[in-house]
Amino acid sequence: MKLLLKLLRDIKQSIGQTIALVLVIAVGAFFYAGLVTYSDNLSTYTEHYFEEHRLSDLNVYYSQISKEDAARLSRLEGIKKLEGRYTFDAEQAFDSYKAAIKIHSIPAQNEINTPALIEGSIPSKDGEILLDSRYAEEHHFQIGDPISLRTNEQDITLTISGLGENVEHAKKNDIQDHKTYGVGYIAEETISAIAGGFYYNEIMITAQEGFDTADLGQSIEAHSKELDYVEQVSKERTFNYSQIQQTIHNNKLMSKVIPLVLFLIEAIILFLVMSRVIDSQRKQVGIMKALGVKNRSIMLHYMGYPVLVGIIGSIIGCAIAATVFIPFVTVSNARAYSLPDITFSLSFYSIFPPIIFSSAFGIAACYLSGRAILKERAAQAMRPKPPKKMKRLLAERIPGLWSRIPYSYKLILRNLFLNKQKALASSIGVVISTVLLITAFGTQSALLKVANQIEDVYTYDLRVDYKAGTSLASVQLPSGIKERYSLSAFPVEFEKNNEREQATLIVTDKANSLVHFFDENDSRIALEDHGVLMPKSYADKHQISVGDIIPIKFTAPGLNNQAVDMKVLNISNQYSNPSLYSTPDYIRSFGVNYSPTSLFIQTGRSADLASIRSFFEQDQQVDAIADKSDLKKSAQYILQQNSFVFIMFIISAVMLSFGAIYTISSINIYERNRELATLKVLGYPKHKINRLIFFENIILTTFAVLVALPVSGYVYAIIVRALSSAHQQIPDQLNMVNMLISIILAFLLTMLSSMLLRRKVNRIHMIESLKSVE
Repeated sequence: MKLLLKLLRDIKQSIGQTIALVLVIAVGAFFYAGLVTYSDNLSTYTEHYFEEHRLSDLNVYYSQISKEDAARLSRLEGIKKLEGRYTFDAEQAFDSYKAAIKIHSIPAQNEINTPALIEGSIPSKDGEILLDSRYAEEHHFQIGDPISLRTNEQDITLTISGLGENVEHAKKNDIQDHKTYGVGYIAEETISAIAGGFYYNEIMITAQEGFDTADLGQSIEAHSKELDYVEQVSKERTFNYSQIQQTIHNNKLMSKVIPLVLFLIEAIILFLVMSRVIDSQRKQVGIMKALGVKNRSIMLHYMGYPVLVGIIGSIIGCAIAATVFIPFVTVSNARAYSLPDITFSLSFYSIFPPIIFSSAFGIAACYLSGRAILKERAAQAMRPKPPKKMKRLLAERIPGLWSRIPYSYKLILRNLFLNKQKALASSIGVVISTVLLITAFGTQSALLKVANQIEDVYTYDLRVDYKAGTSLASVQLPSGIKERYSLSAFPVEFEKNNEREQATLIVTDKANSLVHFFDENDSRIALEDHGVLMPKSYADKHQISVGDIIPIKFTAPGLNNQAVDMKVLNISNQYSNPSLYSTPDYIRSFGVNYSPTSLFIQTGRSADLASIRSFFEQDQQVDAIADKSDLKKSAQYILQQNSFVFIMFIISAVMLSFGAIYTISSINIYERNRELATLKVLGYPKHKINRLIFFENIILTTFAVLVALPVSGYVYAIIVRALSSAHQQIPDQLNMVNMLISIILAFLLTMLSSMLLRRKVNRIHMIESLKSVE
């Protein structure tokens, strides 16, 4: 009980140091609890959501297919369930803009891609529509409201029977725009009025468990030769599914890497602090031994401090995560995906890993530091350590230099070199803090670079994507176009070191001046007719170098898994949506047919852009249109979705750094109580003593910064590699501005710590400190 009271008294006497340590642990707990909760909840929910609403494994598209032909295909080996539907694009006009709506028919006995009904009912008769609830909310539609649409050169009016979401449209587009894009579902009875007859143009397939969808796709294509077959898309290649899986993968990486970095830094700080605390209390250890307290009890007494601090810090960190982090990711997720009724709640068990981690390192520090003191006899431990023998400094050996140095600076130099180990330990804490600050600002800068690259790479005014099966040679183009370049995307698979990777190969003219490529040093590179540009994210994962020959297989059903060996022309920085790039001539050299499906367009005058866009919007063969404003929205969306985590990382880095610097400075003052009291007795003014400590801390920070600069680049590169994946490249180069800001911030935190510790210096009791030896 008495040892517990002593522990509480020690905490009270060094309340600032305790608060700083609690702050350090709370930062790690905050990030761990928040990121793990977001990652695990999203992964668990989507897995259950996809299974409950039976997301299709394969979607096959036709110009038209009868109900009987669809039934015939359903008997093919590997098909568990097949449903046909009619899909078409409609348009809704508003005062100043138009919205696109993708509409599907719902099979009578719907078991694949079933809607998640929020209110109302599923369409059961002609003229009814189940509307995307987020689109309805954006435009204030309610059940029973009529909605006027235009499709296939005809105007139709449907009545909203219900509002809901669908598993196949959880992610609609890059920026999840509910204002200009929506989804609807109609009953099969409405097909005839819209299509001019009853038929399907799409079939949804659920494959039998364990059956390869690629083999199933080839089988379906082979049995569709007499039908108006267009294309097919597997679940893994749909925009919706691939984006969600990529987000889950990236979140899992972040939930492991960032908390691990913070925990390691927290562990080092705890280790340094607890080692210094026990060493500074060797006299109290001797007194406890003299009073008959067992060594085990003394050790447990000091181990109780990091455990108590760890518990308090972890509880505070998790509580802040529950009130700040979780509400934010809930809003952020709602902005990114349409996932009905998803909730993010902090698990009670997420509090234990931070407690265990922080306590373990604190206990280890206490054991390693305390065992040497506990081996000493009580009388020996109660005596102060004998003064160290001081060798002459280099400055003293230079004639005339030492005599010119002011007395205050002589004290600083002698103290630093007399206690080199303690000075080094203090510097390590500041080094870690500086490295963390540089890393935090570096990741934020990397996020900005990722967002800005979108506009650097694509300089077109318009991108026009045509529907599958459209021949660009026969399409009509409006006047006012200055430049245009065609492109096409091929789903491919390549293999390196016995690892396979699914990717997209984009083929465009080597003269295409509306898309730019950059190498690993951000220098412009060009497409050539004798190789492919490989994204750096793929190159890093599979150890691919310039000049390597890569076996690439074209997985589109029409190309029958044709395999070719392609040469890597160059490595390209592609921070988002990485793709392989090549030219038409190069792929034709392998006998691969090039049929472009998209156009990059640059207008002659800005005034012509609106009329050219209007022309393409009226073209029934056009599937999608994007312009510069969409690129800017995409960049802003990336920043909006990710900035919170990285800003919180910076704030946490600042708090962690402050906690480390303050705690170490506080221990330095405690260990020098007798020395500082002597200066006060000798008539040294308070402001000079404070200035003495201030300059000493500045010297330690300067030394730490010099060490931190080369170390930070190495640490940042490790973190970037850990956060990067085949589908996500993060810039791995630090810029001088971020390093300069971090250095300035490290000095400012040192100054702030010195100012806050002035009160502790002023409260030093001269007689008590000087007589403490007796």
